[in-house]
Amino acid sequence: MKINFQNKTIILILLFVFQLSFAQKKEETIGTETVNVVKPYSPTISDAFKVKETPSLDDTGNQPKETIKYSILSVPVASTFTPSKGKAEGVEKSKQERLFSNYATVGVGNYGTLNAELFVTQDLGNNDYVAGMFRHHSSQGGIKDVQLNDEFYDTALNVGYGQNNRDMSWNIDLGYQNQIYNWYGLPADFGSTLLPGDRFDLINKINPNHSYNTISLGGNMEFNESIFSKVATKFTHFSDSFSSSENRFYLKPTFKVDVMDQSVNTNVIIDHVSGRFENNYAGDNTEPVKYSLTNFGIEPSFVVNENDWTLELGAGLYYALDSENSGNKFYIYPKVNASYKLVGDLMIFYTGVNGSLNQNSYADFVTENPFLSPTLIDMRPSSTQYNAFAGLKGKLANNVNYNLTGSYLNEKDKALFKSNNYTEDFSNQNYAYGNSFGVVYEDIRTLRFYAELKADFSENVTFGINGTFNSYKTDAPVEAWNLPSMKLSSNLDVNITKQWYAGLNVFYVGERKDMQANTDLGTDLVLVTLKSYFDANAHLGYKHNERLTLFLKLNNIGNQAYEKWLNYPVQGFQVLVGANYKFDF
Repeated sequence: MKINFQNKTIILILLFVFQLSFAQKKEETIGTETVNVVKPYSPTISDAFKVKETPSLDDTGNQPKETIKYSILSVPVASTFTPSKGKAEGVEKSKQERLFSNYATVGVGNYGTLNAELFVTQDLGNNDYVAGMFRHHSSQGGIKDVQLNDEFYDTALNVGYGQNNRDMSWNIDLGYQNQIYNWYGLPADFGSTLLPGDRFDLINKINPNHSYNTISLGGNMEFNESIFSKVATKFTHFSDSFSSSENRFYLKPTFKVDVMDQSVNTNVIIDHVSGRFENNYAGDNTEPVKYSLTNFGIEPSFVVNENDWTLELGAGLYYALDSENSGNKFYIYPKVNASYKLVGDLMIFYTGVNGSLNQNSYADFVTENPFLSPTLIDMRPSSTQYNAFAGLKGKLANNVNYNLTGSYLNEKDKALFKSNNYTEDFSNQNYAYGNSFGVVYEDIRTLRFYAELKADFSENVTFGINGTFNSYKTDAPVEAWNLPSMKLSSNLDVNITKQWYAGLNVFYVGERKDMQANTDLGTDLVLVTLKSYFDANAHLGYKHNERLTLFLKLNNIGNQAYEKWLNYPVQGFQVLVGANYKFDF
């Protein structure tokens, strides 16, 4: 059965009234009554509170400070300033001199002197090139009091080809040289055993002319990334007008290997020379005089750098093979060099002991002394057993360098030039009248001091001076033939203006010893002391433009008729004028 909302309301009201009527009872009187409440006492202890070590202070004076913040009040300011763009200050540069690939030089002077030189080179591609050089130096002679022809000619031509690649560079060179000289150095008393007419006829009979010819082929290779650093080789054929001939082959590869984190540089040397002379000096040989020498060498070394020290340790091992005389020998040489920076680059101490085996050849002898007789019957190598030295080098100022060295050399079979004895026989060869030299070999110990000073006073003035002082000791009664006890040299170069430049070179050579005798007189050998001499040379140049330069050279300004070799006076005061022209193709 369902009860609607209205009926529910009536029922709730009735229930409320009914309840209220029962709650209101009849009023009654309540009497007085005592109530005792009994409860046992159990005391307790309140929890203790520890006093704080830092009491909390509630004081207005100890309130934390308020953080103060600062700020800038930006106020725009009106401005009419407009900055201009910065510009670097210009530096005045000197005009760089143009470099040319080719040049030609020609000069003429007294004594009929002609000096000419031409050098040309041309790139064939990005990496290869071809080059050539022509040189000529000649004089028609005219030395005072010389009785024989004293003219000379020296002409050379070289052509080469080369390539410069990323991994290696190489070049090859072919050359030819012709030299013509005269044995003009007759002794001062030549013909003293002859009648005046016979002496005149003998001098007119002598033909002092002789010539040398050289053909050479050589090459060099340099490697950037290879066990080999470089390789040098050369073949030379040398001959003269008296049927003498000589062949020389030279090969020197250099390579580097790493051993225990150390680079060891090694030079390998193969040096062969062989040749023949038609006659000995006496002219009594029945067969040509022959020689054949080969040197095999290896020179390993390594360098240690430690702070201011630099140390090179190595050795040289050589085996000399004499095919004609079966005189084979084995040599060992030291190769030790060290340097220490005492005061940075201002003072560097250096020392060392080195040795080497040097191959001698007819061509090398002629280069040093062209008045040899073509009769060198004894060809052998020279051995520098050791060269012990010590010195100081460095700077006295930023533009002044110095070098001081003291050394002691012990040389075996050192090649020396000595004058040939002679007769006044009409049947002699043209070189057998006291006008030629031979080669002798001596053991020499040399105490040497060397000093050098170089100064660049400015970009336009440079100066240098050096001196060498020697004291020789030989096995008596032998002398150190034609070796000077002293050499001094000095030079000064000045750029006067951009167009004008000048220079001066002076040198001094001390006394030398030689020995010669006229065997027709039957006297003992006479020891001759060649006088010391002083020479001064100067030059003056004018650069007309970047291509053309004119020059003037003055040689032997003192006009001294000194003798470089016994009986061979040099030309007096010499003047040479010429021009140099640079160009490109």
